[in-house]
Amino acid sequence: MESTSRSEPLNVLFVCTGNSARSIMAEAILNRLGRGKFKAFSAGSHPAGYVQPLALQMLQNAHYDVSGLCSKAWDEFAKPDAPKLDFVFTLCDKAAKEACPVWLGEPVTAHWGLTDPSNAEGTEAQQAAAFADTMRMLNQWIGIFVSLPIDKLNKEHLADIGRAKADTEA
Repeated sequence: MESTSRSEPLNVLFVCTGNSARSIMAEAILNRLGRGKFKAFSAGSHPAGYVQPLALQMLQNAHYDVSGLCSKAWDEFAKPDAPKLDFVFTLCDKAAKEACPVWLGEPVTAHWGLTDPSNAEGTEAQQAAAFADTMRMLNQWIGIFVSLPIDKLNKEHLADIGRAKADTEA
């Protein structure tokens, strides 16, 4: 990672195919946990055009700021006036395998694969549990990410975070 001014937050993009749940949740979580150190964004290769209601509900129940969250295309972050990205995380296997745009800033990239909670079947409670599990995993991984010293924010360390299993014990 090239040297970045410590006075400005580092820009992080979370990518999923639809940009309706996982990446949206990650954006909100990092913007709270990394406030002042990181600025989070999210996008999708084929954006759904809406945010999953259960994702918004989970975030609101945990008192996250959901204002401004919306499903958008990753092309927005490849434009000349886009923010220079320091990190890009893919959160779904499908997006990780797609040809990504050329990001401004030559960001460090890593894959943190998560099952899409939007595909959960069953009762409302079972679907809500899938979103809660996703949120718990993202909170764990993002908590580790924001606590690492800048010199540990390299591709290897970041990929290791995504391989960590969530602590299921409360």
